[in-house]
Parts: sequence; structure tokens; C-alpha cells
Amino acid sequence: MRNQRAGGILLPISSLPSKYGIGCFSKSAYEFVDQLKEAGQKYWQILPLGPTSYGDSPYQSFSTFAGNPYFISLEDLIEEGVLDKEECDRVDFGSNPSMVDYGKIYEGRFGLLRKAYERSEIYKNRDFLDFCRSEGWWLDDYALFMAVKDRFGGKSWIEWAEDIRLRWGYSLDYYRRELYYDIEFYKYLQFKFRQQWLKLKKYANDQGIEIIGDIPIYVALDSADTWASPWLFQLDDKNVPLAVAGCPPDAFSETGQLWGNPLYRWDYHRSHGYDWWVKRIAHCFKLYDVVRIDHFRGFDEYYSIPFGDLTAENGHWEKGPGMELFNTVRWHLGDKKIIAEDLGLMTDSVRQLVKDSGYPNMKVLEFAFDSEDEDSSSDYLPHNYDKNCVVYTGTHDNETLYSWFQNILPEEQLMVRDYVGDRTSDDRTICKKIVRMAVASTANICIIPIQDYLGVDNHARINTPSTLGINWQWRLTEGEITEALLKEIKEISMIYGRSR
Repeated sequence: MRNQRAGGILLPISSLPSKYGIGCFSKSAYEFVDQLKEAGQKYWQILPLGPTSYGDSPYQSFSTFAGNPYFISLEDLIEEGVLDKEECDRVDFGSNPSMVDYGKIYEGRFGLLRKAYERSEIYKNRDFLDFCRSEGWWLDDYALFMAVKDRFGGKSWIEWAEDIRLRWGYSLDYYRRELYYDIEFYKYLQFKFRQQWLKLKKYANDQGIEIIGDIPIYVALDSADTWASPWLFQLDDKNVPLAVAGCPPDAFSETGQLWGNPLYRWDYHRSHGYDWWVKRIAHCFKLYDVVRIDHFRGFDEYYSIPFGDLTAENGHWEKGPGMELFNTVRWHLGDKKIIAEDLGLMTDSVRQLVKDSGYPNMKVLEFAFDSEDEDSSSDYLPHNYDKNCVVYTGTHDNETLYSWFQNILPEEQLMVRDYVGDRTSDDRTICKKIVRMAVASTANICIIPIQDYLGVDNHARINTPSTLGINWQWRLTEGEITEALLKEIKEISMIYGRSR
């Protein structure tokens, strides 16, 4: 990654076009790989693949190790003969092909997947049995967690009966017997997810495309990870959080961001050789070629908010594990392709951690033009980059480039126009020039959200931080990526030395 100029596109799996309501590992995913190859790209960056919970955020997952069953291709299950095309077609997944309707997905998809499981006779499948044995170290707890969650009507585990909430031995035995088939169903879903995903990943790799995965620094409170291993986190003797994660007030939110994730007991992780983290990173590299670690600054210092607070305003900073963790990971796993997401409030110690790690960090052009910054010193301006970084026009948390440019202050628009050397063109032309500026930059890697190549407005925005109910929904529609666009991407990539 340090010695090669390359380009890629950011597109979540959920945003792929597909027949049954949400992007998945279906034919359209393979077609997108072909489009990446045709456009001369090397990387496909996605968002976390974990099973989503309330709010549908991939950054709040029921497990850091499991995959999202929504991404299992129903078409593949039809081809296997465990589902019927007609019964899939009868399910209402929503009427808008450019939006995911999570309510209808939840109501309709699990019923079909349960039918597929019941018809599969999966207990006879040697590959399934091998998968359950090799992945049992996380899979057993995850499948039990999900089955018990269903038994308690979907409630968070901290609201379960005390015996199973605290994992008393007799209670675990009882639920394992009582929910045997429900547990096997969740293992079946993970088997099919892994099978289909690795097939797609192999296809991408065979076409010369590498997958950039994305992992949150934290796990969700309502997750199998927290329930099954409470000693890893800052919980009291009843497994109730003492403090939770978030961010202080900033440009995104005046009251900060209250994520609610449990914080790590870094003293415990250190005393156990960071074993859980080594396993987590190793697991990621079974699924991805490159891993972007979200909120990298939290390894230097993390923001601790008292549990029960309604905003992030009363939090404080505490020291994280620093390079000790990454030296341990490198010792166990060797050098791995990791991207450090170092956005947000930067300090000298965070900058030093990124430098010491050697990982490329992130540059976002939407952060580069601040009317209060008059000396062109922003780290996000291309003339200030070194090569060991990844440049983006924006991320999944930002406005699309077109809407961003329309919504910034007039004096900031003028800064952009002067930087690209064009005071007269229309807004869409300016946005194309910003994309071109990213591709032309000295950054070794350039990742552009597909929305910015398309030049679309905020109807295609992926996420607005600190909001619920309007995020993670946008989808491409069939034919939206045209041959002309692929040719344009290929040409600009060739001009600036990024085409494969």
C-alpha cells in the first residue's frame, strides 16, 4: 500500500441494487466487481458486515465476528433448491428500489431464511459441521445469544432474566437444550453468509480487486461480545456499564455524540497479551484484504461518558493502549494492510501514534476548506499530503460532495473555486474538479464514494451522525452506473497513474 498508486470506490453492500429489498451477495455484487475492473480500480471499500440491531447501523452490531444475514443472496438459495422463487416474489420488501425498508426486510427476510434452513438438512453437511467446529470459539455464544434474544422478544440482554443475563451454568445448559433448533438456525445463517461472502471475495480477488473492510473500534452493548465476555469491558458486578463511548461536542453535534458502546478494560487486555484483539484482527483478515479501523484515535485516548447520561457533554478523556496493542498484533500476525481512521479532534499524541504505526491515515477533502483557516495549513489540503495516506472526497458520515458544496458558506465555495482554479463553472463541474483533485493528489490510495462519481445530492447520503431512522437506506438502481461513467473513471485514473 505504501509503494503503489491505486484507486477505489466506496459502496456499502446494502447499497447495491438487487431484487429483494437490500444489496446482498447476489449477481449485482459480481457485476459491480466487473465494473470496478472496467474502471481500472483496485479497491472496493465497504462498511462493516456485522448483523445490525436497533437503528440499522453497521457500527452497532450484535457481534463483531458474525455477518449480516440480510446480505445472504436469496437467489443463491433458490438455485440450491431450499427456497422457491414464487415464495420470495410474494414477500413485500418495499416499493422504492433506491431505498432499503428495514422494517419490511426484518419482517420478510427472516421468514424466508428460516424456511431455507428447515429444508436444508444442514446437519448432514460436512462443511457446515467443520465450520461450526472451527468457528465455535465465537459462533456458539453468538448463536445462543440470538436465540435467547428471540425468546425474550428482542430485548437487550441487560433486560433478560438474571440467570441467563449473568450466564449461570444451569441456565446456559437449559437454553442450549430448549433452543437447540433456533441455535442451529443462527449457525446456518453464519455458514451461508461466510460461504457466499468468501465466494464473492475470491471472485473480486481473481479480477484484481481487493476488499477494504471496516471495523468499529468498539462493540455494541447489546451484543454477544459483551454478554459472553463481560470481563473485557468496563462493567460492574451486575454487568451494567460504568461508562460508555462517544465523542465530545464538535461540528457534527453541539452536545457531542453518545454512542453508548461499552468501554474496554485495557488493563485486562494488556495482562492477557491482547489476545481478544489479536483474534479479532486475525478474523478480519479472513474476510478482507485491507482493514480500516474506525476511530483510531481511541487507541491513544478515548472519551468516557458516565453511563446513563443523555448527552456526551460530561465525558472526559482517558489513555488507551497506544502502540503496545499494534506491536502485539504485528508480532502475532505480521505486517497487515491497515488504514487508520484518524478523523476528528487531532492531538500531537494521536499524530505520533499514527506515525509510529506506519499505517496510512485518512484525508477528506470536505474537511479541507474552512473559512476560519486562512493560511492553507489544513492537513486535508492536497498540497500538504505525504504519500502514505488515503484520500477521500467524503465518507459515509458526510454529505455527498454535490450537496456539501452547495451548503458550505459562500466564502468557502470561493476557497474551493480558487483552489481548483475555476470561478465560473457550475456547481457540478466544480465537484468533478474536486474528484479529479483527489485522484491527482500524491496520496497512494484514492477512494471516492460512488455518489460523488455520480454527482448526486443528499438523497443518496448514507449517514447523518446523531440521527436515527433516516440512515443506511440509500441504494443504487439498475443502470445508474453507466458505461460512460466507467470510461470517465478509467480515463482519469490512467492520467494520474492510478489505473491497474
